[in-house]
Amino acid sequence: MTTHEPVSAPGALPAGLRGRVLAASWQARAPGRPWPEPAEISAVEAFRRAADTLDRLLGTLGDGDWAAPALRDLDVQGLVGHLIGVEEHLQRCLSGDPEVAGTDHVGATQPAAARQAGLPAGETRADWRRAVNRTLGLVRGRAGAAFPAELALHGMRLPLDALLVVRAFELWTHENDIRLAAGLPLAVPDSSSLRLMTALAAPALPVGAARTGLAAPVSVHLVLTGPGGGTWDVLLGSVGRDPAPVRIVTDTVGFCRLVANRAGPGDLDMDITGDPAKVGGVLAAAAALALD
Repeated sequence: MTTHEPVSAPGALPAGLRGRVLAASWQARAPGRPWPEPAEISAVEAFRRAADTLDRLLGTLGDGDWAAPALRDLDVQGLVGHLIGVEEHLQRCLSGDPEVAGTDHVGATQPAAARQAGLPAGETRADWRRAVNRTLGLVRGRAGAAFPAELALHGMRLPLDALLVVRAFELWTHENDIRLAAGLPLAVPDSSSLRLMTALAAPALPVGAARTGLAAPVSVHLVLTGPGGGTWDVLLGSVGRDPAPVRIVTDTVGFCRLVANRAGPGDLDMDITGDPAKVGGVLAAAAALALD
């Protein structure tokens, strides 16, 4: 009697193939991280890149662009003046001045913005570039250990690296404010800078939740797609009760624009699961992180 080996049905996959493919995938890259991984850069480098990009943009603007309304009651020149004021306050912070710890980010820099009114645009650009260079000189001229573990500026208490990423985030945000004022297309940070920005913003969602008064606990599984993205699990709201689970999948740049309060939830292409009201609370918490 002749025996025959079982013959697989036409088109059937070999036994165990799915498991082997999944195992190889897990070994190829860590879960929740886009591929290819962006090159790692320092927070100082991210700040420098954002400053250089803004500086190049300012060099292309015409006189009419500098006078265009940009943000709040500021024209482009006034907005650059605001950024000069932020640099001045950051330098005071780095030098140990406690008076800038609790000052308002907008109100405290308004005098610097007003000082630029009527000056030649080139002079404003040069003033801002000198201010940025002074900040970079302070940071690079002292070892990280020479600064306190946390620095206090405009109501924030952050390590130096985190504070510099916040500054890079703000420079990108205001660069796009200026681009909109001048009728230019929006810019996107490089993937290495985006990675630092998302790695700071996503875990900071509980800070935004506290600002918006989100009390009911929510367990957020946040997936940011595209270069600079990743996956985070963050608990928002009060503890002591079972949190409501929600999942949000959206584009990295769109999320960053939401965090900067330059996009609304309706502007994002999202895939969500969970209570829509809870998702709305999470998105509101993200927008509450903005400095403006």
